[in-house]
Amino acid sequence: MKQAYLEDVPHIRWSSLTPDGISPAVEEALVLAEKGINEVASQEPSKATFASTYGALELATQELDRAWGRVGHLDSVCNSDALREVYNEWLPKVSAFHAQIALNDGLWQALKAVAENPDQVRALSPVEKRLVEETLREFRENGADLPPKEKARLEEVKKELAEKTQKFSENVLDATNAFELIVEDEARLEGLPEMAKEGAKALAASKEGEDDGKEPRWRFTLQAPSLVPVLQYLEDDEIRRELWTAFSNVGREEPNVNGTLLKEILTLRQEVATLLGKRNFADHVLQSRMAKDGKTALGFVEDLHDRIRDQFASEVEELEAFKAEETTSSAGALEPWELGFWAEKLRKQRYDFDGEALRPYFAIDQVIDGMFAIVQEIFGIRIEEVNTVFHETPQAEPVEGEVEVWHSEVKFYNIYDGEGDLLGGFYADWHPRESKRGGAWMNYLRTGQPPEASESGKREPHIGLICGNLTPSVEGKPALLNHGEVETVFHEFGHLLHHLLGNVAVRSLNGVNVVWDFVELPSQIMENFCWERVSLDRFARHVETGEPIPNELFDKMIAAKNFQSAMGAMRQLSFGKMDLDLHFNYAKHIEGDLDSNIDTMLGDYQIRTKSPRPNNSQAFNHLFSSPTGYAAGYYSYKWAEVLDADAFTRFQQDGVLSAKVGREFREKILSQGNAREAGELFRDFMGRDPDLQALLIRSGLTAA
Repeated sequence: MKQAYLEDVPHIRWSSLTPDGISPAVEEALVLAEKGINEVASQEPSKATFASTYGALELATQELDRAWGRVGHLDSVCNSDALREVYNEWLPKVSAFHAQIALNDGLWQALKAVAENPDQVRALSPVEKRLVEETLREFRENGADLPPKEKARLEEVKKELAEKTQKFSENVLDATNAFELIVEDEARLEGLPEMAKEGAKALAASKEGEDDGKEPRWRFTLQAPSLVPVLQYLEDDEIRRELWTAFSNVGREEPNVNGTLLKEILTLRQEVATLLGKRNFADHVLQSRMAKDGKTALGFVEDLHDRIRDQFASEVEELEAFKAEETTSSAGALEPWELGFWAEKLRKQRYDFDGEALRPYFAIDQVIDGMFAIVQEIFGIRIEEVNTVFHETPQAEPVEGEVEVWHSEVKFYNIYDGEGDLLGGFYADWHPRESKRGGAWMNYLRTGQPPEASESGKREPHIGLICGNLTPSVEGKPALLNHGEVETVFHEFGHLLHHLLGNVAVRSLNGVNVVWDFVELPSQIMENFCWERVSLDRFARHVETGEPIPNELFDKMIAAKNFQSAMGAMRQLSFGKMDLDLHFNYAKHIEGDLDSNIDTMLGDYQIRTKSPRPNNSQAFNHLFSSPTGYAAGYYSYKWAEVLDADAFTRFQQDGVLSAKVGREFREKILSQGNAREAGELFRDFMGRDPDLQALLIRSGLTAA
């Protein structure tokens, strides 16, 4: 039987994916990949065809991509010392292999020979022509035209980048897991919502083991479900300060320090850009994206900043004045650990709205079932949960009809095209564990093909996954989410739909394999359904009574929607500004004091605080936990907000839950992947270019 890491099956035997199986699997996959690449590269260019070059290249690394993708996924959700050791052993080897592909001269000559043959190009389908264009672009951007000496150096730099960014990520995970705060006096938990208290109590019990003889204790960590309620609601200023300080120092304290690593990563990225003839890494990364270059992306961020700067300053002053009035003290800058706390008090006073009042309406199973109902209606699909099994020990053989999962909490679902074809399936893993990295994400494990492109003539199913670190269940009670977590569920499911509804005949052009500043459109457009009454009524039902959100509470929620919207927008813009400046003005940050340079550069992008507030650069996984990732691309969240705010107006104009608009969005955006240029896809759906005004109106930053 084929090695478990290499099996091309929809349902993976997770129990068989043990750390001791990684080395033989990856070694075998590398041999197969090298053989496939060499077969393409060794052919006579004049005899090369599309099938023997671009088609063969698509297949050459499939075993390696499959095996290494599974290893990387397990590193994210089931991290262990044994797994980490072998992962880090093979990471530089796998990275070096991928870096070599674009630098293989024989391969490059064969690809160019086909692209430069007009008779062959004329015979290609539109999606095949797109593959040729994208492959040539990718090879050039990865050094295919470089002289041998520069090629060798680029290969070495990419290997170093993979190692250093992996270490950055490990430091963030280890530093996050290293902290805990134990509270023994319940009186110190005044203001903390009851659900957060129960969660902290359960965290303490799970860490220490059940012991009825012990006095109750409450354990707090730096995971979002534990940290956020403390900073938002807890009256005890000292506890808030301690947790905020620990969170702010992730990546800044021994033994998990990232400052030097960060500068080394920036230096290596700049060298990549220089070798490839670009002034900086931002220009290198963005040349194929919608923004095209760093100057355009930075201009977008600065333009939005200028539009909301006055309202941002006004909101900060208002918050300071509110605290002064409530505490009968002089107005002035707040401590950084006070910002969320006093903002929540101001919101509650102004709108008589407490976000915790919504939790009983957001039991996680109801949210997920309701979300499924919405997407089934508007996109014409059907979703069914499948029975799963978790094995703690490896199983020698798969069991017919059994879907294994990597943890007992993980679920699996199939997704169908209405009443018809199986489109694929996905795993869902929603709650935090110490072996699991923070945040929320979507990924894919298998990319299928439509019937016309598959060898069998039948549709090959896609397989994806969706992960989060949401508020967990306590003492057998349903997990009740806050509204922000509900948005996270919808957001990540939008990414998943982009993959699962892909209908592109070329795997590498399917689904989320689109330019980075377009990839957030399908995810962010889904968040809009968390604010509309007609869609909320599909899933926001009281956990005990089944009643929908009362009109009075809904009205307060909508009224408070854009509370401090300029502050929220400016926070995102500050991240985008920092990201772009670090990569655009690399030398300034490398030569001087990094924190001082960042603070000066951000200026009025930041809220002034009484005590210094460290920037998040040294814990910024989005930017520094992979060789590229969101580097020079964090602006894309705001860029895509412009796209999604504009695109959602079509749903609103047709009643929100519009099957007509939904089918068109599926056909023109979700199914298309990277089959056409992103701007062309948007214009096909909207009939015009994006309009920034839609975002400003939705955010309450300008009049409609």
